[in-house]
Amino acid sequence: MKHRLSSWISFGMLALVIMSCEDKINPTLEQASPVYVVDAWLNNKPGTQLIFVLKSQPYFDNILPPGVSGAVVTITDDKGKAYAFHEDDKKPGNYLWTPVAGEVFGAVGNKYKLSIQVDGESFIASSKMGRVPSIDSITFDTDKRTGSNETVTRGQFWATDPKGAGDAYWIRSYKNGVLLNKPSEINIAFDAGFSAGGQTDGVNYITPIRRGINSRDTDANGKALSPIVKGDSLNVQINSITVEAFNHLNEVKVQTDRPGGFQELFSRPLANVSTNITNVNTQGATVQGFFNVSAVSSAGKKFDK
Repeated sequence: MKHRLSSWISFGMLALVIMSCEDKINPTLEQASPVYVVDAWLNNKPGTQLIFVLKSQPYFDNILPPGVSGAVVTITDDKGKAYAFHEDDKKPGNYLWTPVAGEVFGAVGNKYKLSIQVDGESFIASSKMGRVPSIDSITFDTDKRTGSNETVTRGQFWATDPKGAGDAYWIRSYKNGVLLNKPSEINIAFDAGFSAGGQTDGVNYITPIRRGINSRDTDANGKALSPIVKGDSLNVQINSITVEAFNHLNEVKVQTDRPGGFQELFSRPLANVSTNITNVNTQGATVQGFFNVSAVSSAGKKFDK
């Protein structure tokens, strides 16, 4: 018993020492060679599709990653159709496919192969456009904040996962036209739940996912704000993704949604997330990033009560 008590006292003292360390430090990190990064998240919404070909940068550099010019970027589907992406003259590293009138990118059920030829390297990746359910409606719920007379309003969407296990989705939401893109706001689903094996095939999305479309804003004192107030609009888009993309986004959320402070001692160590992009030459340059082709359904609503 004394040994256990002593251990807890020692642990508590260590915690106090760690929490009291508030001095800023600027560690000198070992310089790493830049790697290629490909950001290729495409969808079947009307309009231009964009692929980024970039180079990584040092961790503490407060600039956008540099674009890589001169790449030949092509996507082909399993029906023989080819999509050529051309570099934007004004934005190096941005490669665009512009549809003709009435055309959209891809079709549900088709498989796609990405090919990038750049600087003597050859990168490839593959994806399949999965199905996506329609959104039945968006509703708003107003409740009193616990222990207060203040009210909090949250939105939620209603949709049913199609029957047949194995579908995955990225639910993206826009508040007043602005994408909610904080790490804590990454909202992904496997069938209608959080993961495979959850017995959520063919049913309504579970409550945390339906309500995961709300912002996570706080005031200057760190107090959570009501996600929705009168006059706000909310747009929800369900994007079909592959299982590999689901795992990738889950890793992104784990690696970027860090608690900070003392809790960080117990967090998962930082590491590169998975990628489905490979170099044909196994001895060639390293590449990171992801390629996914989504079908999208969307709905929007304004809160005007």
